[in-house]
Amino acid sequence: MQRIQALLDRLHLKDRFEHKLTSAEFLQIGPALKHDQDLSERDLSSVYLHKLLMLDYRARYIWVRDQNDDISTEVLGSSSPEYNNIHPMDLQMAVFHCSDSFLKQTLVTKLSQCQYALPLLVPDPFTEGIECPLWTLRQIKKTWRKTQAEDNSKVTIPICTAQTPMVFCFRLGSLSASKSQLINTLINDSHSTFYHRNCPGSTKSRLLFDGVAEIAWYCPAGKPNDTFTDCVAFCNLHGDGLTHDKQLKILMDKSSVNVVFVPTLRKDHVSSDVMSVLLESPKPLIVLHEDSSSTIKVKNGKYKVGIKDRGQSDVSEELKSFLGDILSGPCESFQLESISNTGIRVDEQDPCCSKGLSAAREVMNTIQTVDVTTIKSSLFPRQGRLLQEWCRINKEQYCLQGDIEKERCKKQNELQKLREDQCNASTDDLMDTFVRHLASLSPTEREYYLTWTQILMDAHATENLSSIQQSYEQKLAEVLALKKKADKSSEGLKLEEAELKKMSSKLQSATCGLEHIFREMEQIYEAHKSLNKQPKKEQPDWSKYPELAAELMISGHPMELMDGDAGHIPLIWISSLIDQLIHKLGDKRVFVLSVLGVQGSGKTTMLNAMFGLQFAVSAGRCTRGAFMQLVKLSEDIRRDFQWDYILVVDTEGLQALELEGTVQRDNELATFAVGVGNMTLVNIFGENPSEMKDILQIVVQAFMRMKKVKLSPSCVFVHRNMTDVGAAEKNMDRKKKLKETLDQIVKLAASAELCNAASFSDIIEFDAEKDVKYFAKLWEGSSPMAPPNPDYSVSVQELKSFILSKASQSSGVTLSEFKTKVQDLWNALLNENFVFSFKNTIEIAAYRKLEVDFGNWTWALRNEMLNVEKQLHTRIENGTVHKIDHAFLYGQISRKYEEIKMAIAQYFDRKEQKDLLAQWKNQHEQKIKDFCDDMVRRTQRNLNDILEEKKRKDQLNEKKMTTEEQLLQKCQELAQQLKRDMKGEDLEKQFNSVWQKHVPELEEHVKHVKKINLVHDQTEVLQEVGIESTLIITRKNSESYKNLSKVEDYSGYVEQKDNPTTKEHITKFICTVEEEAVEEIKSKPVATKGYSTNYLREMAQHVNTSVEDFQTQWKYSLKQEFTVDLTLYVFERTEIWISEEHEKFVKTEIDKYLEQNKHEHYTVFSNFCKGESSEVVFAELICEKLKPSMTETVCNRTAIDIAQVMRNSYPAFNGSRVNLEKHVLKSLAEKGEFKRYVSYIENPKTYIETFIKEEVQEYIHREKNVQLLKKNVDEIKNHVITALNKATEKVKEGDVEAGLQEFHSLLRENLNFGQIPIKNFRDVKIFSVLKEAIEKTLGPITDDLKNLPLVKMNEFRLQPDQILIDQLCNCCWEKCPFCAAVCTNTIKDHRPDKHSVLFHRPSGIHGWRIRGTVEMVIDFCTTLVASDRKFYPQASSQVPIPYKIHQSAGGKYAEWSITPDGSKLVYWKWFICHFQKELEDYHKVKCVGQGEIPSDWRKYTKEEAIESLNEICM
Repeated sequence: MQRIQALLDRLHLKDRFEHKLTSAEFLQIGPALKHDQDLSERDLSSVYLHKLLMLDYRARYIWVRDQNDDISTEVLGSSSPEYNNIHPMDLQMAVFHCSDSFLKQTLVTKLSQCQYALPLLVPDPFTEGIECPLWTLRQIKKTWRKTQAEDNSKVTIPICTAQTPMVFCFRLGSLSASKSQLINTLINDSHSTFYHRNCPGSTKSRLLFDGVAEIAWYCPAGKPNDTFTDCVAFCNLHGDGLTHDKQLKILMDKSSVNVVFVPTLRKDHVSSDVMSVLLESPKPLIVLHEDSSSTIKVKNGKYKVGIKDRGQSDVSEELKSFLGDILSGPCESFQLESISNTGIRVDEQDPCCSKGLSAAREVMNTIQTVDVTTIKSSLFPRQGRLLQEWCRINKEQYCLQGDIEKERCKKQNELQKLREDQCNASTDDLMDTFVRHLASLSPTEREYYLTWTQILMDAHATENLSSIQQSYEQKLAEVLALKKKADKSSEGLKLEEAELKKMSSKLQSATCGLEHIFREMEQIYEAHKSLNKQPKKEQPDWSKYPELAAELMISGHPMELMDGDAGHIPLIWISSLIDQLIHKLGDKRVFVLSVLGVQGSGKTTMLNAMFGLQFAVSAGRCTRGAFMQLVKLSEDIRRDFQWDYILVVDTEGLQALELEGTVQRDNELATFAVGVGNMTLVNIFGENPSEMKDILQIVVQAFMRMKKVKLSPSCVFVHRNMTDVGAAEKNMDRKKKLKETLDQIVKLAASAELCNAASFSDIIEFDAEKDVKYFAKLWEGSSPMAPPNPDYSVSVQELKSFILSKASQSSGVTLSEFKTKVQDLWNALLNENFVFSFKNTIEIAAYRKLEVDFGNWTWALRNEMLNVEKQLHTRIENGTVHKIDHAFLYGQISRKYEEIKMAIAQYFDRKEQKDLLAQWKNQHEQKIKDFCDDMVRRTQRNLNDILEEKKRKDQLNEKKMTTEEQLLQKCQELAQQLKRDMKGEDLEKQFNSVWQKHVPELEEHVKHVKKINLVHDQTEVLQEVGIESTLIITRKNSESYKNLSKVEDYSGYVEQKDNPTTKEHITKFICTVEEEAVEEIKSKPVATKGYSTNYLREMAQHVNTSVEDFQTQWKYSLKQEFTVDLTLYVFERTEIWISEEHEKFVKTEIDKYLEQNKHEHYTVFSNFCKGESSEVVFAELICEKLKPSMTETVCNRTAIDIAQVMRNSYPAFNGSRVNLEKHVLKSLAEKGEFKRYVSYIENPKTYIETFIKEEVQEYIHREKNVQLLKKNVDEIKNHVITALNKATEKVKEGDVEAGLQEFHSLLRENLNFGQIPIKNFRDVKIFSVLKEAIEKTLGPITDDLKNLPLVKMNEFRLQPDQILIDQLCNCCWEKCPFCAAVCTNTIKDHRPDKHSVLFHRPSGIHGWRIRGTVEMVIDFCTTLVASDRKFYPQASSQVPIPYKIHQSAGGKYAEWSITPDGSKLVYWKWFICHFQKELEDYHKVKCVGQGEIPSDWRKYTKEEAIESLNEICM
């Protein structure tokens, strides 16, 4: 007991005897295995298990040399020197005892695959009770061919149920010869099935292995040199049988033949009693003894074989002969399950195991009532014909013909009907029973339940499948032989292939496993979910199915990703399953590893060996479809990776002969596997160049498609079944040839895939030296007795390390991104053209988030610049800034700009999605720089305009000041002359007599300040856009621009002179540009805000852009003279309007100025008349001077604040351009006015600007928003009071002029109140008195400001709606040439990316009709581009262009990327139905013929239309 405890302690397993090792622990990806020479005893158990999981049979031969670990001699006793090394089989048994039942089962299954003997009877190391681990043997199957069978048929059977002879081998006493070694020669002469004393690592002493009875099977290959003609079990009792009498009696009783090893046959030997029993027993007996070297046949079936001084091979051959004779006659058979009747404990008696078995039998009760060939059709009706039909119709939706929208509605109704049929399909009790147990059992019971169900289903199938499988394999061999000999088009081959398909169909019907039950669950869920059916009380809740599947996946079960029978990915199910994984685990990052290869190339075996997985494969079948399984990273190495799990995707083999549509299916599968994986293992089998080329062709085309849709997976080629894999020179030559083959295929495939690539390295990052691995053959010898090749295990370990090394550099994908990628890939594969149809939703979502963040960065810069502009504006007015240059302005915002640059760098350098975001990094870094530069330039221009105005003011300031002083003087004198009790009307009459005399002088001042020079500005703007001054002067002097639209011959402007349609095109273009310019300038608030040179700049820029677009569309090359003349032409056409509108503005400004000035002076006059002191009057005047500046400052600040609040919190404004579009469409639907829709469709930018203005106006009229105004008033008031206090403190009591100067100086950063005519108030001597008067007067003014209506903001420089328009509308406004949907890219110039919009609309909304008819086109662009329909690019076009290649039409068509995704958006279907008459009248079309509206569209409500808009921002 103590020695066993010490052994477990040395192996660091002491606590594990109670708290068992689990499969989950060893299925995690941990640190790389240590080399054998570096092992310590604490490493042994872990290394042993990991090697065994990788099918490395050398796991049994690891031990630690010369290590004592300071074990106390009190524990080990005097024999401790003999126990320095741990016996390898003690290690195996220690791990076995310390493992839970599922890990034991895995361990034993792997031992069987390694062709090792398995534990049959195991003594408990502490209680000495005997247990049969029958459960651990349940998943083992053995395959053999009977040598003398007529048909040489293959038998595959679960070994627990197999009826075979059993040879029981044991010893009585100690022998010099090795019993186990001799038995091995009977089973496999070149492999140690049973561990023996001469195996590496063996020691004389062992603690746990004595008393263990092991069992192994000899399986014949059906060849003449087979040792035995049928399967034979060999049972070997380790240790002296005399000390293990319980095991001895059980196995002697169960055996068919007893083979006993004794040192002597003398009757005085302790073995004599047992020998007497054996000799008297009727069972055949072979006794091997060391008394002599002779062999005696005692009687029939009983032999005495002397082994003294004889060679092992000699004895072995004799034993084979005797056993052959015995087993060829009648003998008892042995079945493993019979051990449970011997009275010893069987592990399957465990309550959890029993409960799982009971539940599984309940499921099997239903299955066993049905013929094996009709199980699927009878018990799983939803995945048979109904699903096949659903998949067919679903795919037809992507290649519609004729009346597309009607056909689509028809298909959707058919799909809905099939879903109804699926919901109503009868399931008997099978699914209810299965799901009920799945949901109610504990995790451990559930694991037993699922394993038992699979075991029982496999056993049931095996009983009936053998003959079908045999026939199929024979037919497959015949077809392959014919393919090598005959012409591939020969009739004989076609007939044989047809027969093969029939057999395959029969085999497929008979093949049934757990995956089919889960598939039925999946289809129940999809059918009910798609129809929004509620769960019925009497049935299991289908809505819980994904949760159950997620729990299983987390616990290590694989789940079907692609239905192998229907070749279909159930997106609804997969999405819900992954959502549940996210709910339970969080949105973890996973590294997706997929595998591709030909059928039967050992892909699944490789994955299972690499990660210890157990991918679900039905009995007798290769993998069908695709399965996925999560493998967790251990905490020991988690810090070295950017993800948490590897998601392994195992796929069915390519080039499966029995599958229909193999080529298309192979291409789809390869494209999906390559697209979904972060890395793809390409499994190549053998060295046949032609076979290799076929698989490589498929793989290369898949990678080409990934390149074209901007996915960047990596790949590793795994070359299987290679000879001499260690020869470096040979491998170098192989790699070179592989690279040449790949390059050759790329060149051939490049034209088909329209991909510009000359080598494999052009389409994927690939290093032939590193990314090609060579594997030895899996088996070491011939099946079925061959063990795995140890070199194969080494290759698996090396490949695993290489994969992890490359994966450590990847951030993988989140589970939600994986879900999205699966959806994108499958939706694209359903279309005929994958590349054209692929919509990378992950990329779209990442870009949309980037757009939002980019908007936040630009907003931060804009906000900063607005504040800078506001401050500089005040300083210019106060005369403290006299020059604004680019460097100065840049310096003002450089700190904020650097902060944003750092934020952008961090955004793009973060590990998550770094590879995905990299494509936009340079573009956005440049865009933010351009935005900053543009903001600086615009602000510089605005401030320079203010500077110019300030200079004009300063020119008249002295005269203005004199005028105001004279006016004040006259007011004072008049007030002194008049009586104090004069009525108000009389006072005003007297004041007006003085006032009117000074009005002309004041008016002249305003006129001078506000005057403009359009001719000068036009020249300056043209120079700004890069036109040389000499060319401008020349073109102006020629005056040829004045009649530009009426020129008879434009050849002087056009480089290309031989185009007869030049005049027509250019004339129309000039008129269009003129109309756009006039419309744009008339939208400017010139009459209310005045003229700005920015308006001319915008016109010039619009002309430039229009000319570039025109040249691109019509392939013209226009001279610069044309651009200059067109710009001058546009300037002239708008000049009169600008001048007239500006005159209106000047008149308004004069009126405002006179009103303000009159009010100031009348206040002074009336106060003097009332007898107020000079201090009070002066204070009133100062406050009146301050009031306009305070009002403007408060309004400007409030405008910025409102814009900030709305930008951050208002739903329409706080997201991307797409989000704004969504809210605009929602608003349109709610208002329900067709005129608004027309405005939006025809002039989206103008309408959205109007929308923003309306939303802002509605927002500012809410009472709570007045708080922003009051806050700013209080801040300004506090600023003024603080300035007064500081000025008073500085000048103390005296020098009013110095106090005012200080007061002015302290305010000039925020307020401007111009010059104060202090000469008129010389009698004011004490500043502190003036300060008190100002404070008193300031109160009513600030009260008035707090009650200021917010619409007052419209009178000043900054308005919240314009700030938001500048921010939100500075984006791309190009319209789809078909449906006029606006490109939703937030960035204005997003080249080289093409224009795109997530959801298009019917082209008829934009006025499209069927040529030669009035039938409106109701088809969506996204539907048309997937059809065979054609269009005419221009009204004059004679040759139609297929929608599929719309970009070939050139011009605006070439600039748009339209991805086929059907007519998904309900909104526009509702719109067409709701406004049908208005649309027909507006466009002069009819919804008849091909334009007839599908009846299904009329079912949609406005609420459903608005709800569908949420899809835009999902």
